[in-house]
Amino acid sequence: MDRADKPVTPSGFRKNEVSLDDIERLGPMDIERRSFEMISEEAGARIPDDNRAMIIKRVIHTSADFDYLDTLCFSDGAVDAALEALRSGAWIITDTNMALSGINKPSLRKAGCEAHCFMADEDVAQEAKRLGVTRASVCVDKAAALDHPLIYAVGNAPTALIRLYELIRDGKIRPKLIIGVPVGFVNVVQSKELIMQTDIPYIVARGRKGGSNVAACICNALLYELDGSRR
Repeated sequence: MDRADKPVTPSGFRKNEVSLDDIERLGPMDIERRSFEMISEEAGARIPDDNRAMIIKRVIHTSADFDYLDTLCFSDGAVDAALEALRSGAWIITDTNMALSGINKPSLRKAGCEAHCFMADEDVAQEAKRLGVTRASVCVDKAAALDHPLIYAVGNAPTALIRLYELIRDGKIRPKLIIGVPVGFVNVVQSKELIMQTDIPYIVARGRKGGSNVAACICNALLYELDGSRR
């Protein structure tokens, strides 16, 4: 087929011809290992030589987006604080059931931790309707009432980060870590910047990018570091 005759996608890109000979034949874990090798090769010295690297690499592995080299921000000692919290049995609170489902449960159990999401709880829905606010913000209040050390992993709802900021400002909550990676447009950028103004340890993806998958993979990177299963 002449190049001019190749099918064109709606975005205007022409399809490339490949064959099965172009496919790398790898086992399941070898695929992940090879992916991390490719990430390290492409990113080079832009990946820091400390305990942030495991998180940055896994976020890029999850998203195939090297922008996180520039946008993923860590407060001083955030990773150490997170690992210590998990060793102490902290609970992870997510803002979506998708993030909850993405957290590796065997690694979570090995750490002696739990993960919870309250978005589908009936009392949350009723309170959100009564107040005229999002369920995500009500979930923050529900979690804040728990007598347990908490890590918040927010991948979807900037309103959760805004409510966290308000409660931190008012001295009503002190999470062990905030993972602030909601994706989207309205108040997404601003909510992340608010969290970075607190004195709470944070891992934040500045800008619009993020997602529940990114929130879950950051949790997993921390859990894998604890159990040494997939470093």
